[in-house]
Amino acid sequence: MFKKLLAFVAAMYVAMAFAAVDVNTATTAELDSIKGIGPVKSALIMSERKKAPFKDWNDFVTRVKGVGIDSAAKFSADGMTVNGSSYKATAKAEVKADAKADKPVTEKAKDAAVATKDAVKGAAVATKDAVKETAKDVKAAVTPKTDAKAEVKAGAKAEPAKK
Repeated sequence: MFKKLLAFVAAMYVAMAFAAVDVNTATTAELDSIKGIGPVKSALIMSERKKAPFKDWNDFVTRVKGVGIDSAAKFSADGMTVNGSSYKATAKAEVKADAKADKPVTEKAKDAAVATKDAVKGAAVATKDAVKETAKDVKAAVTPKTDAKAEVKAGAKAEPAKK
């Protein structure tokens, strides 16, 4: 009985070894043979693989559009591997951690939008202050002339009184 069980386990191991399709070395036909991967996804996988080989499952899920952590688990169960490793729960946690890392990017975008809004508001206030200052300068430029005329007239009237 033990020999039969050992033979069965060995046969299953060999079958799994032949059924495994590594995403970095597979042809389009081999990728299509995996349940859930059709011609469109296999073309996406091949185009991403041309850029650079996939490092791990996290890299695969991140780079291939339409492949999430759930589909990665299904692909792995159907015999797909990335660099010889099957999908594990730790890869799922890493993908979730990367998704959380993406949130600060959106927060940074919001912060940048707020900073831009504040900069525009500050520029508007600065422009308004510059206009006010220019108006004061214009008024000051006009006012001393009338004051100078008044002083000249006052000075002319004062001079004859001194004579």
